[in-house]
Amino acid sequence: MDTNVVPLEGGQPLLMGLNGIGLKRHPKAKKSKKAVLFFEVEILDAKTRDKLCFLDKVEPNATIAEIKNLFTKSHPQWYPARQSLRLDPKGKSLKDEDVLQNLPVGTTATLYFRDLGAQISWVTVFLTEYAGPLLIYLLFYFRVPFIYGPKYDFTSSKHSVVHLACICHSFHYIKRLLETLFVHRFSHGTMPLRNIFKNCTYYWGFAAWMAYYINHPLYTPPTYGDEQVKLALIIFLFCQLGNFSIHIALRNLRPAGSKTRKIPYPTKNPFTWLFLLVSCPNYTYEVGSWIGFAIMTQCLPVALFSLVGFIQMTIWAKGKHRSYLKEFRDYPPLRSPIVPFLL
Repeated sequence: MDTNVVPLEGGQPLLMGLNGIGLKRHPKAKKSKKAVLFFEVEILDAKTRDKLCFLDKVEPNATIAEIKNLFTKSHPQWYPARQSLRLDPKGKSLKDEDVLQNLPVGTTATLYFRDLGAQISWVTVFLTEYAGPLLIYLLFYFRVPFIYGPKYDFTSSKHSVVHLACICHSFHYIKRLLETLFVHRFSHGTMPLRNIFKNCTYYWGFAAWMAYYINHPLYTPPTYGDEQVKLALIIFLFCQLGNFSIHIALRNLRPAGSKTRKIPYPTKNPFTWLFLLVSCPNYTYEVGSWIGFAIMTQCLPVALFSLVGFIQMTIWAKGKHRSYLKEFRDYPPLRSPIVPFLL
């Protein structure tokens, strides 16, 4: 027997089956939405353990950078750049790109905050610390008053190496300024403000010390004359080109606005072939440039500046070398940090 559909008041149809028994049609079950598990984030002072902030309903895919922005809303004096968030009060700072749900925490996460202090952009620091030596050296080169005495005000040295040294020194720092503006891509946007005073003291102080002796009226040229100067000039220019080539190669590894890290390899540019032997050839070339400048001027302050710079760059190179080894399992094992086969 056929069935008939009889409408009910609520709009729900009723099937009339055999013997007139009504069969109610059940609606299709709606698909339930997947529940989102939110996190609770508690931020404590790393020193005092005082609670600074409690964030409720934080999405699991939130990054540390986003948590810093949320924290800033309750504490505007601590903008994201001066925040260091970590899982342990004495542990390492978490990266901005770290995702909350990927960290070894429960749904109630406890993070520890440290204030990094007032921050300043890397570009500002580099421009300041490099512009200073350029201008300071020229003051001594032109022998402005109150440096060597009235007798020598605005006089010029009779030694050609003094003029060549000024050209090389100026070229070096103009190159650095231009690289800061157009070549370098920084993984971190800022550094502590106190660093600018430390860096400027180092660069400006050594520039004044070197310039004072090289441009002094009683300065004596190198022992082996023009031959020594020519050899030193070749070393200086070779290393300057090498340093610039490495900076270009490193720039091409990181797309603009990215923090991507890759293993640097040699390119078709022969100056980059030093990557086969060292992790930081830019430092190798930088030290080589100052060694060439020291040979050219035969000046003790330049030699000391080269030595101090070499020690500092060796520390940086070793740190970057360890970072490469830790991050990349296939990192070339034959590379040294800064000096091939030695250091």
